[in-house]
Amino acid sequence: MTDPRRQSASALRVLVYSDRADTRAAVIGALGRSPDPDLPDLSFLEVATAPMVFAQLDAGVVDAVILDGEASPSGGMGVAKQMKDEIDPCPPILVLLGRADDRWLADWSRADATATLPVDPITFSSTFVELLRTTAR
Repeated sequence: MTDPRRQSASALRVLVYSDRADTRAAVIGALGRSPDPDLPDLSFLEVATAPMVFAQLDAGVVDAVILDGEASPSGGMGVAKQMKDEIDPCPPILVLLGRADDRWLADWSRADATATLPVDPITFSSTFVELLRTTAR
């Protein structure tokens, strides 16, 4: 049964960080506005620089974060580690990896979940939905 508080909640604000517009578009396209009927709709905030990630976090407008681990010059894993060290409470973080073998780096960054690039819409969506379910407050 769906929690009635979640049904009436406003959209979850998802920050998508990548220096590549095509990566941000792939993430947003894979999730869509409503990836799961038991969760609120999603709204997206696209950012291309690490300073903007922290500006949005400081503004308090972020419910979940998706970081491109391959972003340049600031990779998503370093940004995730800094978020976990400095933001309390820290929103749930999913890091996109260039290679599945880089999972150990994501563990170091304390990311809550990972997915690999290129974005596979089915796998990515289910991973992100599971992240939201397990970190729901």
